[in-house]
Amino acid sequence: MNRDVHVAPDAFIEWALVVMLPDWFFLPSCVSHILHRACLPVPPRAQRLSFSVGFLALACGLGAGHATAHAAEVPASQQGPASEPAPPSASQQREAARLSTSIVFKPSRADMALIEDLEHRTFSWFWEAGDAQTGLVPDRYPSDQTQASVASIGFGLTAYGIGVERGYITRQQARERTLKTLRYLSSLPQNDSVDKASGYHGFFYHFLDHKTGLRFNNDIELSSIDTALLMQGILFAESYYTQNTPQEGEIRSLANQLYQNVDWAWMRRPDLRLSMGWSPEHQFLANYWEGYSEGMMAYILALGSQSHPLEPASWQAWLTTNDKRWGEYYGQTMLNFAPLFGHQYTHSWIDFRSIQDDWNREKGIDYFENSRRATYAQRTYAMTNPGKWQDYGQDVWGLTASDGPGEQTQTVGGTPRHFLSYAARGTGRDYTQDDGTIAPTAAGGSVAFAPEIAIPALREMKHRYGSHIYSRYGFVDAFNPSFHTADKSFWSDTAYLGIDQGPILLMIENWRSGLVWNTMKRNPAIRQGLLKAGFRGGWLGNGAGAPVPATHANGPAPDIAAPVSQHAMHHPAQSSAQKTG
Repeated sequence: MNRDVHVAPDAFIEWALVVMLPDWFFLPSCVSHILHRACLPVPPRAQRLSFSVGFLALACGLGAGHATAHAAEVPASQQGPASEPAPPSASQQREAARLSTSIVFKPSRADMALIEDLEHRTFSWFWEAGDAQTGLVPDRYPSDQTQASVASIGFGLTAYGIGVERGYITRQQARERTLKTLRYLSSLPQNDSVDKASGYHGFFYHFLDHKTGLRFNNDIELSSIDTALLMQGILFAESYYTQNTPQEGEIRSLANQLYQNVDWAWMRRPDLRLSMGWSPEHQFLANYWEGYSEGMMAYILALGSQSHPLEPASWQAWLTTNDKRWGEYYGQTMLNFAPLFGHQYTHSWIDFRSIQDDWNREKGIDYFENSRRATYAQRTYAMTNPGKWQDYGQDVWGLTASDGPGEQTQTVGGTPRHFLSYAARGTGRDYTQDDGTIAPTAAGGSVAFAPEIAIPALREMKHRYGSHIYSRYGFVDAFNPSFHTADKSFWSDTAYLGIDQGPILLMIENWRSGLVWNTMKRNPAIRQGLLKAGFRGGWLGNGAGAPVPATHANGPAPDIAAPVSQHAMHHPAQSSAQKTG
């Protein structure tokens, strides 16, 4: 399969690429695609604490053909036949996969104008939503909610460097915002109190009060993955601001201190896996990071730490469920993780093209290619449209954790349909959760993996739905063509979420220039973490000696060589305005 689709898009080169998969790739799956759901009772506090706790736990413990739904997902009693359609036959999936991957991609000037406009608008969300004095970035904006998200801060710190390279802001503006952010984070209290701390053992609470910087409320956990997302942005700042000036020197010093303060060993369970989090009320959460997901970034960061590192055995413990998740789905053989965010988050900062760990080498794949296949599988699923949702097709697709119309049931075409609010929508061998809600971040965050299908999807969605879904800050978080009200033909969100805006911005820039990837290649913690996890090849080389020099931030990215989860956590309820877009 030809994966070399990363061709200097900014040069407006007229080119065409035919992406074809060999016949052997479409062998039918040997296991059933029918997923059986069972709702497990979850205490109300646990439901509020983290939507992903049950989500990832069910994903990690899958049998070959069963998936258990979190209580916050669709109750079995509310699932009509349209919510659990019979899966297409193997021959139908094979034909749909052939159609979806046999395409010609020719990025036009109009395509690049859209990408530039989207990137600039998405950057503006971080710049305008972030607090200019503290650097705190909200979870969602515009919104009447008041919590800052440490994950959004991580994406924001990376966004500022992108803004410099694209000319949206000056380097001095980026320096000042970054320095204020790092100084503020460094000043926040770290202790085990219930309401007088922002973090503990170097970790930060998932949500912080936007005025005080303290834990947002007593239901918020000290989050290992949200801290990891924050640290990715902090390490980007450390490696981006390299000038020999007092300001940039202080940025590097503060960034390194914040990262080295994270006590990964304290968050490690006796079985060597990382816990999802901790709280003063309940101590360590029972759920832990095991299995392919965005959790991989936490392990890489922990392995690369000098002060509180994990050992390589923790990476091996994390990999133990990979074989359960490996298999064919909609014509693609891959590591399955139903929502696309799990295939995007770690890749937003780390370039996995042609670097492999032991498990990759055994399967003859790298994690970048796996994410590319997952993107194609989602598109083929939408083309096949087993749930008969309105408007699904080759250029309208994308399931991931996102906002939704709200918890309610409508009769659509004579069939009861249950809709969700914020939920971990997705489709894979692990489970399918689909209520007709499309999240543009699914395609936008996949531009670097498969521009030949992601860009046409973004173009078509903007063209078809216009200002209902595309406005001041780019694409709103989600929309649902199947949800109708008396005065609106479809539902669209009015808010933007930092954790969904981030992958759009970072992955577009990675496709255009490789900026984020190349900056992170210079970071010794990232390199050390990957090497300790067993990665070799590509830009890492054989693991010996100095790092391979990275391409300059303004140059093209390197060519592609041949071949539950915390984001699913329950976000605070959407406001009434957001539910009636």
